[in-house]
Amino acid sequence: MRKPALVALLLATPLLAACTENVKAADDSGDSRTVSVTSTDDGCELSSAQAPSGTLTFDVTNDGSKVTEFYLLGEDGQRIVGEVENIGPQLSRQLVVSAPEGDYVAACKPGMEGDGIRADFTVTGSDQEPSVSAGDQQQVDQALESYEDYVQDQSDQLVAKTRQFVELYTNGEDDAARALYPEARVHWERIETVAESFGDLDPKTDAREADLEPGQKWTGWHRIEKDLWPPATGYTPLSTKQRAFYADDLLGNIETLDGRVQKLTYTVDQIANGSRGLLEEVASGKVTGEEEIWSHTDLWDFQANVDGARVGYEGLEPIVEHKDPELAQTLEERFAALQKLLDAQKTDDGFVSYDRLSHAEVRQLANAVNALAEPLSELTAVVVS
Repeated sequence: MRKPALVALLLATPLLAACTENVKAADDSGDSRTVSVTSTDDGCELSSAQAPSGTLTFDVTNDGSKVTEFYLLGEDGQRIVGEVENIGPQLSRQLVVSAPEGDYVAACKPGMEGDGIRADFTVTGSDQEPSVSAGDQQQVDQALESYEDYVQDQSDQLVAKTRQFVELYTNGEDDAARALYPEARVHWERIETVAESFGDLDPKTDAREADLEPGQKWTGWHRIEKDLWPPATGYTPLSTKQRAFYADDLLGNIETLDGRVQKLTYTVDQIANGSRGLLEEVASGKVTGEEEIWSHTDLWDFQANVDGARVGYEGLEPIVEHKDPELAQTLEERFAALQKLLDAQKTDDGFVSYDRLSHAEVRQLANAVNALAEPLSELTAVVVS
């Protein structure tokens, strides 16, 4: 039987190594659209507080002792324009975004907690507003339309399945609720990076108990998960009234997400960064078994993240094939290799329980995620070049 702590330790080094990139500092490149970011335990230093509109590159280096994240947020400080996560001490990551003229907020989050260390960032107007060549425009339009339809469809299904799930849960039909739990969550996981772009909804809906910050109220999927798969000792089941509260809260947040999703539009860099981000979700939580620590339904989530990443990439694939056919071939091969490993764990009604995987099987999955994450990290730079 797998021990989550042991597996996390087993995987920590390769997962971090897969996220390492060789990047130039802004001062060395001389490019005004390249901004170097230095994150420390108590600071977030940018080489410039502004850049001209166009394709921006943030070269992020962690000089602190804690794992950090970097975000470019909209003017409201909530909407996530782009992000890079899980930057270990003394490692570097790169964020590439297409940014039109406007006011933004840059934020480092040492320890990956709280609102982070923030600073205003301005994108000034230029003659290089984000654009694509006329030859690529039809492919871009098709990719954006397809992805928008996909996200809206997944959001619609998420609302419907969540409504069914909370009804079963509040009525005390626990066996049926347990069976539906992973099936409902796949629709969340397929569009998780879109949901995370609304900074207020994700912690209310998908926070894990181990990641709660001091004073944070625990609500959402995993609060209910623990009640459906309670620990053998030391746990007090929720009352009927408490069940109703957490169920109503979850459904309300999912319906709020659905309302916001219907108003969203996308850019090719957001799709590309979203695909990369979904693989990072697999690496940081699903492979280690930390996501579904009570139910062990991690493989449903794992598959859903891969589904979302693949759909995002496939919409952009014609552009990648034109600009970098070697990268396109590599991504196709590595998506297929990872999927083959997932297919081996399928059952008639879903997937095997994650705690039944051997260390060797977990290692295989981790290696396949690493192998895919590396070329997928190049996707945004290719499609916006």
